[in-house]
Formats: sequence, structure tokens, C-alpha cells
Amino acid sequence: MPVQANFGRPVQNLFFMQFFVYILFSLKDRKLYVGQTNNIKRRFLEHNSGKIESTKARRPFVILHQEEFLTRREAMKREKFLKSLYSARFKQKLVKEYLEKNKF
Repeated sequence: MPVQANFGRPVQNLFFMQFFVYILFSLKDRKLYVGQTNNIKRRFLEHNSGKIESTKARRPFVILHQEEFLTRREAMKREKFLKSLYSARFKQKLVKEYLEKNKF
């Protein structure tokens, strides 16, 4: 499956690391957590199993949103933006859509 680079053209059959920025939604306190990783499945399991101190008390989580990047630098830049006040409307929209879809 091709990975979309930031400039919109697919990258085909290259050996590269993938980096992810993700937004988790806590089903316990209904708050968000933004993070980045190179292994989204492993990191999600770590959050939900209590291995991450900052989210341990807020379990369980669902992945509300994820984005894929070719470099850690790009992922960290996007993570920083998503943690900023400027992304508040985007995150509110994600939460609203999730809650409506799942009848909360």
C-alpha cells in the first residue's frame, strides 16, 4: 500500500521507516492525548495496558485519528501543531464525529 507523502504523490516500494502522529480519546475522562511513534500498534497497546505513565489512569483509549509521515521530523512538527491551541477546532470536530457515530 503506498504511503502519501506531504506533497501528495505516493511513494512506491521504498525501504523507509514510517512515523505516525496519533490522537487518542479516553473513554474514561473523554479527553484527548496526542503523540507520535514509529509503531502505532505497539504504542496503542502500551497506552491501553498502562505502560505509559502519563495516560495510565485515563484508560481505556480509542484511536481517534492518525497520520503517517516519512520522517520523524515531519511527525514531530505535526504533533507540536496538534498539541497547540491552533488545532482545537480540528480536534473538537473529531471528538464530535466520534461521539455521534458511537451514540455517546
